[in-house]
Amino acid sequence: MFKEYDIIVVGAGHAGCEAAAAAANLGSSVLLITMNMETIAQMSCNPAMGGVAKGQIVREIDAMGGYSGIISDKTTLQFRMLNLSKGPAMWSPRAQNDRKRFAEEWRLALELTPNVDFWQDMVNSLIIKNGVVLGVKTSLGVEIKAKSVILTNGTFLNGLIHIGEKKFGGGRTGEKAATGITEQLTLLGFEAGRMKTGTPPRVDGRSLNYSLMEEQWGDENPGKFSYTNVDIPKEKRCCWITYTNSNVHETLKEGFEKSPMFTGRIKGLGPRYCPSIEDKINRFADRERHQIFVEPEGWNTCEIYVNGFSTSLPEDVQYKALIKIPGFENAKMFRPGYAIEYDYFPPTQLALTLETKLIANLFFAGQINGTTGYEEAASQGFIAGINAHQKVYEREELVMKRSESYIGVLIDDLVTKGTEEPYRMFTSRAEHRLLLRQDNADIRLSPIGHSLGLISDERLEKVNKKISNSDAIVQFTRKQGIEMAVANGLLETLGTSPLNQNVKIINLLSRPQVGINDIKTVSVPFRQLLKDYDQETIEQAEIKIKYESYFEKEQEIVNKMQKMEDKDINPHFDYAQLLSLSKEAREKLLKIKPRTLGQASRISGVSPSDISVLMVHLTK
Repeated sequence: MFKEYDIIVVGAGHAGCEAAAAAANLGSSVLLITMNMETIAQMSCNPAMGGVAKGQIVREIDAMGGYSGIISDKTTLQFRMLNLSKGPAMWSPRAQNDRKRFAEEWRLALELTPNVDFWQDMVNSLIIKNGVVLGVKTSLGVEIKAKSVILTNGTFLNGLIHIGEKKFGGGRTGEKAATGITEQLTLLGFEAGRMKTGTPPRVDGRSLNYSLMEEQWGDENPGKFSYTNVDIPKEKRCCWITYTNSNVHETLKEGFEKSPMFTGRIKGLGPRYCPSIEDKINRFADRERHQIFVEPEGWNTCEIYVNGFSTSLPEDVQYKALIKIPGFENAKMFRPGYAIEYDYFPPTQLALTLETKLIANLFFAGQINGTTGYEEAASQGFIAGINAHQKVYEREELVMKRSESYIGVLIDDLVTKGTEEPYRMFTSRAEHRLLLRQDNADIRLSPIGHSLGLISDERLEKVNKKISNSDAIVQFTRKQGIEMAVANGLLETLGTSPLNQNVKIINLLSRPQVGINDIKTVSVPFRQLLKDYDQETIEQAEIKIKYESYFEKEQEIVNKMQKMEDKDINPHFDYAQLLSLSKEAREKLLKIKPRTLGQASRISGVSPSDISVLMVHLTK
């Protein structure tokens, strides 16, 4: 019935979809196995993509040839660029999406991708022989052979849903949990743990009083995630903001004695930076109110996602508290919020390619590695799909560097440091975030996508044109002068000090108060020049001009650090022989098996003196 596939992907969430698409587009035969064909790429939690640091990840996936940015753009309800009041390293794109259409577009994209086959079933064990994965076994008793397997099980591994004192098995509400895989892998020597995440109640938007809330529209001239020519919907939807209050908090506290979090029935750790509403009012008792984002689920539904009200309290307590929020007085609940516990495997058991160290050709991606978020999962799936293909066809593996992408930071953090709570990406996690901006993801990563075969020649040429055109604008500002008398009128209106001599345009643009659009109003030659360039290219040039010296300093730091990153370590190196290393360092190095000296330096418990010892030995 089944041929032998190059790659089997288990799970069709965000990680599984990107893994299947990447491997198939590279030429592998792929079987995508999911328990429910109707929930491919389901947005299990909030109907949105991107956000702080997450938006950078989506653009990086797109820059290398992944699908997440394209799918998000096609289903956007509203788009916002966050943190525009800060520097460009902090600018982060975010889109509100139509949940149903997002899943539909993902399934359509996969069905249109050659080499992808589908099978609806539960995988409950792997076929393993002599430390190599050879395929999977399903609940229907079917054995399917493959050269490589990628596990992207999300929250389904022994998933347990909690609502107050009620608990029942499930990977998502209305869907059963997956069993068997954790038990098999732990018997083989894998370490497993439990994590927890949650979701808020959904309500009927027709029952809300929006006049008591603050409107939150997207950008007037919205951008998008993808660097391709994909169109975004012209019509937009509004979101709203409201707040909890002391009455809400007191009502929620009534249910604390039945809370699975506070009674200890939930053992797994939840996401620190996306706590439940009961956790918020418990941890931040001095706060009189908490922000609630009221987000539409799609174009053709009245269902509303109550962002900021994630909870596992009893459903009656949830409802009593909800109707005390301004605008929710007559709210009708569609479904209650809940918490879910699930198995994960500490990611220190993986190589930087996301292949497991214990079993050859077996890859993990997504929440199985202890992460939270669609974007983090999608990026891992994308890299796992690429590396599974490269391994099958005996080609060079892809390891992303911390200095070239947020994806590299994410995977290095997971594999090198591990995580005991759901890992979420932030700009603060990237030490070189000034170089890893959302605006230059195509410049940074499209050459990698092109070398793999995921980016076309035409698309790479478009990137190169963006680079040359933005450089041309910068060079023009270095050469073209502007008269003092002309400039001073502008500078006065912008509230910055006047000139006492004629200067080049670049000198004015180096001032934080002055932008390219301001110079266009007073310089005819500059205005004529910019007519030939698109907004993305102009923005790139302006960022280069304003932050050039900072970029140069940051690049110098990267170059210095690269010496350590380029110092390879034999994966079979016996650290036990180096008695001059601390005992903790020997244990950690033997466990992680870093591939470079730079990675070794980031392992918790490995001190600078340990690195010095290792460096001397490697030099010898």
